[in-house]
Amino acid sequence: MASQGEAATRAEADRLKLELESLKEKGGVQDTYIGSYLLERLVQLGVKYIFGVPGDFNLGFLDLVEDHPHLEWVGNCNELNAAYAADGYARVKERSLGVVITTFGVGELSAMNGIAGAFSEMVPVLHIVGVPSTAQQSAKPMLHHTLGDGRYDAYEKAAQQFTIAQADLFDVQTAASEIDRVITSCIVKARPAYLTLPTDIAYKRISSDRLKTPLSSLLPVNESAAEAHVIEEIERLVKAADDSVVVLVDACAIRHDVRQEVDELIKKTGFPVFAAPMGKTAVSEQYERYGGIYVGTISRPAVREKIESAKLILSIGALKSDFNTGNFTYSIPTAQTIELHSDHTKIQFAVYHDIGMKQLLPKLSDKLKSLQPRSSKIEVTPFKAIEPKDSSDVISHTWLWPRVSKFLRPKDVVVAETGTSSFGVLDVPFPDTAVFVSQILWGSIGWTVGSTLGAALAAKELQMNRTILFIGDGSIQLTVQELSAMLRSGLTPIIFLLNNSGYTIERFLHGKTRKYNDIANWKWTQLLDVLGGGEVPSRSYTVHNRAEMDKLLDDEEFAKAGQMQLVEIMMDKFDAPPALMAQAELSGKTNAYVANDGKMDNLATAS
Repeated sequence: MASQGEAATRAEADRLKLELESLKEKGGVQDTYIGSYLLERLVQLGVKYIFGVPGDFNLGFLDLVEDHPHLEWVGNCNELNAAYAADGYARVKERSLGVVITTFGVGELSAMNGIAGAFSEMVPVLHIVGVPSTAQQSAKPMLHHTLGDGRYDAYEKAAQQFTIAQADLFDVQTAASEIDRVITSCIVKARPAYLTLPTDIAYKRISSDRLKTPLSSLLPVNESAAEAHVIEEIERLVKAADDSVVVLVDACAIRHDVRQEVDELIKKTGFPVFAAPMGKTAVSEQYERYGGIYVGTISRPAVREKIESAKLILSIGALKSDFNTGNFTYSIPTAQTIELHSDHTKIQFAVYHDIGMKQLLPKLSDKLKSLQPRSSKIEVTPFKAIEPKDSSDVISHTWLWPRVSKFLRPKDVVVAETGTSSFGVLDVPFPDTAVFVSQILWGSIGWTVGSTLGAALAAKELQMNRTILFIGDGSIQLTVQELSAMLRSGLTPIIFLLNNSGYTIERFLHGKTRKYNDIANWKWTQLLDVLGGGEVPSRSYTVHNRAEMDKLLDDEEFAKAGQMQLVEIMMDKFDAPPALMAQAELSGKTNAYVANDGKMDNLATAS
């Protein structure tokens, strides 16, 4: 593969060129609009679809979007769903970014939960906000969509909490460099960024000279002496571990584009490899040295034993949240851990800043490849679905997920909602090149519906296979409108809707029989007709037992996913995947919902 050092050096040269351009920005032929410049930068980075909702402060800019020959506008039902869609698009369209456009105030605040989720889970999403003209922002009249108190900057101050970079494009002379700065931060840090575009600025003319120099997502080159020392230290510890070494891959291996480098490392060294929940499908789950998902005490016994008995853990891209670690039950001593991250490396208790894994991993693979003959002999228990042996015809979680794993195909994009779905699919192997999409850290209920729209568009663009959504009846009620955008866009996802009469994950956390965890039961199989107006081909099914589910999954026409399909799966409301029940028990103890004596506190409210 091409040298990561050479690529980083080229990227640094391009950054210097852009700095020189900034010094002479007043010169050059003013041959493009600021709005057009922004869109060209997005196209250069592989963006094809832009999500959002029209509003009076972004309409002029949307003309440029709609008229652009290489971009497609995807209108959403609301801004929250649009942000979710941009997030899903960026997750599947790796090495690119998601883009959402909203209007000032009411639109951007609606999108903010989706932007915060992307920040939490390290997803590059650019939020472009159409705002009042520069004259209006100077005079501060009591415009609609304002708070009525002249604080035009209130929303940007809120956005600063959830974005890695921000810019107000008020100055024509610096607009291009500000656009470049914000987008670069977004793609380098894999975090959302925020741009405001005043109505009168979008059509101001500037030079397009800077567009000749590409933006790069690569971090600066690792300092050679420090990098060499890090590699020597890792090699020393690996050899001291006497081949008792395992690799644990997590979310940031995906977010920071090191899948290929990780694959090279595990193939060259032969080390056993496992994944955290957020790192599922970061490596092929069909690889013979892959052992499954590690979630602390919730893990399969063989997985837990292999990792916790290892003398050394090579942890790649770790993101140690509660649901990603079995409520912080990782039993991995710091003294036995090496952590590789995008911008630093941690060896036991020492941290080496600015030594990133993108450039480090290929060199580390070459240094450790001589260990492969011995390492590859370390036994790894194959990761296979565990099928129940009962003869019941009830669709239980212990039966459903192993059965579903047989239905999945290479290059499928599988989106799983927080709760029963995300916990259920964790414990079954995916085919090679299948992609897992879930929001395990932020956990915004209903996120998957909008995310499926973005993921399906990215999958279509990348010529992947089917897009499949698993979601509960409670979750889908929050964001169901976006099914209409999927139908309008000609997308054909398969939606498996688990009808278990409410918020199952919340039932297991607390209030198992409380009314607040119940929902109204909709006529689910009529949804697609309503949201598609009956004009777009679609099909809906209800399955009540294993025989009906088997028959549907074995149907070749259904499996082709030639049209949008919704499958209502009837399930017991008190059934859940074992991992979810274990996680809920741990979380419930931490949350301490009730007093120590087990009785609810009887607190009077002072007036």
